[in-house]
Amino acid sequence: MKLERQAIIDTAIALLDEVGLDKLSMRRLAKEFDVQAPALYWHFKNKQELLDHMLVAMSPAELRVPRPGQAWDDWLIERSRLQYGRLIKHRDGARLAAQTKPTEDLFPGLESMLEALGAAGFAPEEALRGLLAISSYITGSALEREGARGHAAEAEPAEQPDGMPDMSQYPNLVAAVGAARDPDAVFDYGLNAIVAGMRAELEKRG
Repeated sequence: MKLERQAIIDTAIALLDEVGLDKLSMRRLAKEFDVQAPALYWHFKNKQELLDHMLVAMSPAELRVPRPGQAWDDWLIERSRLQYGRLIKHRDGARLAAQTKPTEDLFPGLESMLEALGAAGFAPEEALRGLLAISSYITGSALEREGARGHAAEAEPAEQPDGMPDMSQYPNLVAAVGAARDPDAVFDYGLNAIVAGMRAELEKRG
């Protein structure tokens, strides 16, 4: 492979899926190109800059603005689901998102999103607060899902309980626990609640 910026990002994402964030190093990445680690620093000043751009590459470039005739809230929910799906698709994707900061590459897309929400009636600061709240929720939900997968993978058979406790004294918990087993449904519920709050603030002003 030719040592180019995009090739480095793509290879780093593939290596992330293979070894995880803790074992992803510039030295290990350089071996994929049969070069020494300093060669990578011609393209990225440090590992953090590479991680920041990896997240950009993993983020959806599509749906920056609503489709023609699409309501702003339907668009925001659809795009958020897409972003969540991209994070949980990659090993340690949520941890990567939690450890990175926006790069200038994201600014055009963010400007388009703020403009779309502005057309719906939001002031720039309101729109940005909503987007940041959703972004934090996406990352937190994906982190929790990653943690649950990790615990399940590490659990030994001996660690599993021999029998279920008497749940008759917890009828509400029994009735509700089925829904909680579906992480996608739980995510959608919270996402819709955040967007509903944004919608209510907008309607409050008429």
